[in-house]
Amino acid sequence: MIAIFRNFARSKFAMGLLILTALGLLITGGTQTDLLGSLQAPKVVSAGERGLSPLEFRTEMDRRLEQIQAEQRRAVTYEELFAQASLAAVLKSRAEELGFYAWAWKTGIRPGNELILRQIRAIPAFFDPVTSQFNEDLYRSRLAEAKMTPALLEQEARDQYSRAHYGSALVAGLRLPRIYGAAIANHTQQARDGQWFLLTQSMAGTAPRPTDAQLASFMSQNAAQLRLPELRSGALVGFSSPADQNLAITDAKIQERFEFRKDALSLPERRTFTTLTAPTQAAAERIAAALRAGQTPAAVGQANDLQAAQFTDTPRSAISDPAVAGAVFGLNVDGVSAPVQARVGFVVAKVSGITPGREVTLEDVREQIVEELRGQEGRAAIARRVEAFEAARREGKSLDDAVREVGAVIVPIPAVSREGRTRDGQQLGVPAEVLEQMWKLSKGRTGEVVSAGEGRYFVVRVDDVIPAAMPKLDDIRDELTQAWTARENVRLLSARSDALMARLRGGEDIAAVAASVGATVTSRTGVKQDQETMAQLGQGVMTGLFSAGRGQPFAQPQSRDSIAIGRVNRVTPPTAALAAGEAQQWRARLGQATTDPLFAGAVAAAAERMKATYDEELARQALGLEATPTPPAQ
Repeated sequence: MIAIFRNFARSKFAMGLLILTALGLLITGGTQTDLLGSLQAPKVVSAGERGLSPLEFRTEMDRRLEQIQAEQRRAVTYEELFAQASLAAVLKSRAEELGFYAWAWKTGIRPGNELILRQIRAIPAFFDPVTSQFNEDLYRSRLAEAKMTPALLEQEARDQYSRAHYGSALVAGLRLPRIYGAAIANHTQQARDGQWFLLTQSMAGTAPRPTDAQLASFMSQNAAQLRLPELRSGALVGFSSPADQNLAITDAKIQERFEFRKDALSLPERRTFTTLTAPTQAAAERIAAALRAGQTPAAVGQANDLQAAQFTDTPRSAISDPAVAGAVFGLNVDGVSAPVQARVGFVVAKVSGITPGREVTLEDVREQIVEELRGQEGRAAIARRVEAFEAARREGKSLDDAVREVGAVIVPIPAVSREGRTRDGQQLGVPAEVLEQMWKLSKGRTGEVVSAGEGRYFVVRVDDVIPAAMPKLDDIRDELTQAWTARENVRLLSARSDALMARLRGGEDIAAVAASVGATVTSRTGVKQDQETMAQLGQGVMTGLFSAGRGQPFAQPQSRDSIAIGRVNRVTPPTAALAAGEAQQWRARLGQATTDPLFAGAVAAAAERMKATYDEELARQALGLEATPTPPAQ
């Protein structure tokens, strides 16, 4: 067999096959040969060794959406979220971030484990409210509630440190040219002479009362703002009952539950101890020796630039690391452990107190057991009502009859918008999940039983649907008249201002122009930009004086119904020696202001270096959104 292959390799057919293969690779670029790449799981965002899978991207976006809903106190959909900032923009920003973090790690910006651990252990939410100590179990449970994992939190902490350290280095090395500060100081310190007058609404004329035709046209022009949203009304069925809070619990059940949980409820042995976590075993050995020599943990920690962690009356089950738990509970009072290889670094522990465990009695935990049983019985009662309700509905009974039969509660829901607001804009306390169910149903339909978690269930019925529509003119006549009149007054004021400005540009004397509308000219010399002068002259006058050049006219809004019209007569530059100090101050301020765009440029460059990409269609699939619509053919 080997001889056959050897002879074929030497033949002209083998040479021809090799040439064809090479030509194929040249034409396709070898893309079809990346078999391993095609077997990898697809990524929504990919940047070097960093990336986001569809599940990770969905979890991340769910957290962001929940945060927005909590801030706005209403249900928010992904469609609403991406109407403000497009999905492509969100993905591009995330790709650039991951690209920067991947580049930072590759170039050696790597925060140490001890730094990350110290930051996490300083978060108050992870501290036991009783012992005031960091609690690993609480740490994990709080992260689970936030749909996070310890690994993800630690990675985010590393990313934040990398960003902060790089940004600090960027600012420290940034020096703007002196001309930047000098240009602003010259503008703020210079003095200007000018003349101006105020054109008021009464001088320009006011709009008459609008006709119905004008209001109808105004409504058509502002249809998007005036259109009333769709409203829905209905009923909400809840299955909990106040009687569930006072269910009778027999002594037999209490005793039975106590016997079942006696071991778990008994007080375990607890220990008070201190730990010091060192980055290396050699450092941990030195720490252990110092503790055995009689030095206090605080002094040893300070000498080694470490923070001692205090644990008071801590049971073995509360120590998350089994190796550390074994070392602590193997010591006597004042005992010091040998260095223990922990999840992060090497731990040395010193025990300062031991509280023996004891078996709990029924009287110790009676109230706890009663509350536990009452909650269990209450959830069982709710479950029975739900089952009975579903059975009654299957038998063809109406919603009201089924509710009465099982002892549930029905609450009317007034007409509300998708955001939970009434027609007059009042925000009602309708839960987001209830609104979501209402907008899945058509008029007259009743939804299925929905679980709201923690033993809570509800059913929604939609009684009426009021479509989105334009309001009637008579219903909003007063508000519409005010808006139309305000717009027309602005138009009249602007038109008269434009006409007067044209006369000034033509070289006509400002006194004559002001007299034509019954205004009085004000003249000032040596005007400077400061708060006191701003308060005296007004925003429009100050903006006009310091935005126009010498000899140029200006027109700037002074108030809601007046415009400052004037001319700059003279510009006096500041004394260089007096402006130098302020120039330096402005230079420093501008340096800080330019940090953000400079850092953004660095992030974009790093992302390009790491070939950061994103897949919008895969992101839409992960979020359950419709595919990107195909633009119509031209």
